[in-house]
Amino acid sequence: MTSAVIERLRRLNAIGTDLSAEKDNSRLLERILQSARELTNADGGTLYLAAPEKTLRFEIVLTESLGLHLGGTSGEPVPFYPIRLYDAAGNPNHNMVAAYAALAGVTVNIPDAYEAEEFDFSGTRAFDLKTGYRSKSFLTVPMRDHENHITGVLQLINARAPETHDVVPFSTEDQELVESLSSQAAVTLSNKRLIDDQRKLFESFVKLIAGAIDDKSPHTGGHCRRVPELTMMLADAAASDDGPLRDFAMDGEQRYALTIAAWLHDCGKITTPEYVVEKSTKLETIYDRMHTVDTRFEALRREAEIRLLKGELAALKDETGHSAETLRREYEDECQRLDDDLAFLHRCNIGGEDMSAADQERVRTIGRRRWKGIRGDDEDLLSDDEIYNLTVARGTLTPEEREIINYHIVASIKMLEALPYPEYLKAVPEYAAGHHERMDGRGYPRGLTREQMSVQARVMGIADIFEALTAKDRPYKEGMKLSQALQIMGRMKLDNHIDPDLFDVFVRKRVYLQYAQTFLDPEQMDEVDENCIPGYSPMPRPKFA
Repeated sequence: MTSAVIERLRRLNAIGTDLSAEKDNSRLLERILQSARELTNADGGTLYLAAPEKTLRFEIVLTESLGLHLGGTSGEPVPFYPIRLYDAAGNPNHNMVAAYAALAGVTVNIPDAYEAEEFDFSGTRAFDLKTGYRSKSFLTVPMRDHENHITGVLQLINARAPETHDVVPFSTEDQELVESLSSQAAVTLSNKRLIDDQRKLFESFVKLIAGAIDDKSPHTGGHCRRVPELTMMLADAAASDDGPLRDFAMDGEQRYALTIAAWLHDCGKITTPEYVVEKSTKLETIYDRMHTVDTRFEALRREAEIRLLKGELAALKDETGHSAETLRREYEDECQRLDDDLAFLHRCNIGGEDMSAADQERVRTIGRRRWKGIRGDDEDLLSDDEIYNLTVARGTLTPEEREIINYHIVASIKMLEALPYPEYLKAVPEYAAGHHERMDGRGYPRGLTREQMSVQARVMGIADIFEALTAKDRPYKEGMKLSQALQIMGRMKLDNHIDPDLFDVFVRKRVYLQYAQTFLDPEQMDEVDENCIPGYSPMPRPKFA
């Protein structure tokens, strides 16, 4: 074996290693064709891929002497129609050399295309006429994967003599090398396609879970779809910022892991009962129990009316000293008190930011009022559970229900940590688990501090909060305007709740506006005076140790 042959085999092995390491599909296809050209000293070539519609699709077209580069990383699409493998009647297309090689599964080595009568080279002649080129020697090799399926065709044009660069036929050695390369390339493409298909399947399952969580509650629908968008907006802004986070960067795999984490950050909500997720008022369970309270107040009005009518009847008989006018006034006063108390309870039933102690005590006072129940026995107007719910200070959830809601992140962590991730996705649980942590360590479930969390996890915390504040599909509130949401988040920064540097990037890079233009209603997009946002630092601060 000559040294030249040994060198070509060494190059072939090195090419196989390089192909296995390439992850970008366009660069991979281009590398296959370029490698085949280099091994055979061919002037040009075309790489076709088999398409589901039974055609060969042009992927890469190269001709060195013409400076022609179409497809692949060139950014220039290949303008040629795909080659049909069968005609309209279903007959195999043996006229085109690339189609014949694919259908027959054999290599075709043609010394001179103009003399090859068994194949149609009219398109080649037209190309030559237009460009002044002379297509001569052709080597057309089918690409077979490990299951012996034809995945494409590798075609080389015009082999050149090393010394003179004259166009010569492709040698038997050239053919064997390219056949070996095409086999390696086909297996590499097949493996990559399998990996891509698995990734697509995985992503589909991820989005299926997120969609199921959103669909579980019409009031939170879209949260799991919007948070990934906002997460990546902020992460990309942080990666391009020249402030304190200037050293933060993500490669393609880290970006992908963060995207998956964002889609799965609330996967534990699949365990959360609907009556808690859907609780739009304080008395809501399967239904809003305020309707039951309305019925009791109506019963009290009826009791008052009955007392009035009995009093008026007694007055007519001169059995009491009360006049009918006094009785009527007392009845009307009682009805007014009932209306006021009921209206007050209706207001209390709607969750707010901070219920006063006086209002809580008034609920208890109203609740201790007696009425005759359905069995005719005297009962408290409100049960202990109803009083407990109506006196919730913030929002609509009791502490126990809030614990149920909060458990979703624990459930999410358990679910995510149970999955057997490939190496590049191992950070998904950590990224997803931190969106309820605080920078001062007072968050949940693990009480992590800023220093114990990755930048990606801190990004998700801001994305989750801003989405929740501005979402217009919550049962307990309307979507906030931009200025209001940023005011709240500014105070959260000062309170060491969210990452200060990321919040500054969020405002400085106008990430909030980029998100709003896609996901918020026009009436939410009010004017924002960034200089009035609490704690916001408009200019990058020096990076601290």
